[in-house]
Amino acid sequence: MDENEFLARRFEAHRTHLRAVAYRMLGSLSEADDAVQEAWFKLHRSDTREVENLAGWLTTVVGRVCLDMLRSRAAVRLPDPIISGVDGVDPEQEALLADSVGLALLVVLESLAPAERLAFVLHDLFAVPFEEIAPVVGRTPAAARQLASRARRRVHGAAPAPDPDISKQREVVDALLAAARDGDFDALVALLDPDIVVRSDGGTLRPGGLVRGAAAVAGGAIFAAQFAEVSRPALVNGAAGVVATAEGRPLSVMAFTITNGRIASIAILNDPERLDRLDLTVLDN
Repeated sequence: MDENEFLARRFEAHRTHLRAVAYRMLGSLSEADDAVQEAWFKLHRSDTREVENLAGWLTTVVGRVCLDMLRSRAAVRLPDPIISGVDGVDPEQEALLADSVGLALLVVLESLAPAERLAFVLHDLFAVPFEEIAPVVGRTPAAARQLASRARRRVHGAAPAPDPDISKQREVVDALLAAARDGDFDALVALLDPDIVVRSDGGTLRPGGLVRGAAAVAGGAIFAAQFAEVSRPALVNGAAGVVATAEGRPLSVMAFTITNGRIASIAILNDPERLDRLDLTVLDN
């Protein structure tokens, strides 16, 4: 085995972990793959003979690449959903969805400053020491700790913990769809948290929106009742969700965060360009 092949094998052993880091940092599957590929180029160009912890070295490299990508973004968008069949998450997706990385958490991460997001993701989700995070963000370890602490407070305040029972989540979503079909406003309101937040992302041609409050969301749900007629149950980032389709093509993906038996937030992706890239074959398995 030559040196390049040996290096490639060592890198492949860490690819799944690195993709999980990049997905949490970027909320984009394609950009995560780009960041991991850039880490491979960096590794190939570097002398790592003195590196004792290759996994840690690669993690910080991916973090630095993601930080640059976040800083160059022009706009915030809903994260890419990871869709699974109702029977469970595909083993290849498990690393991406570890630590309960639902869309609600990723949406909150999108609102953080790039350096805050990096400090929180690397330290709180992947246990990277602040001494290693500090040079990536150009701060002292104490300042990096403050970045993570500030991010942590925002995350804990804005991303409600979902109910753990998927079957009970599904019951709530099914009840919502039934109430939407029937135009039952009162039943819809009863299923929604009073402070529910709904975010949508329709892409460049249909800018996203934000709706707050049970009454406003219930009114919109009645107008969108036609989607309930073509909806397919799915797991979206490991939680109960819905994929609405027409003639075999996706119209929207809805991810629900259900807390204490009520829907606390909904994320709706209806960007045609991004929807066309989704693999819906998982729903037929």
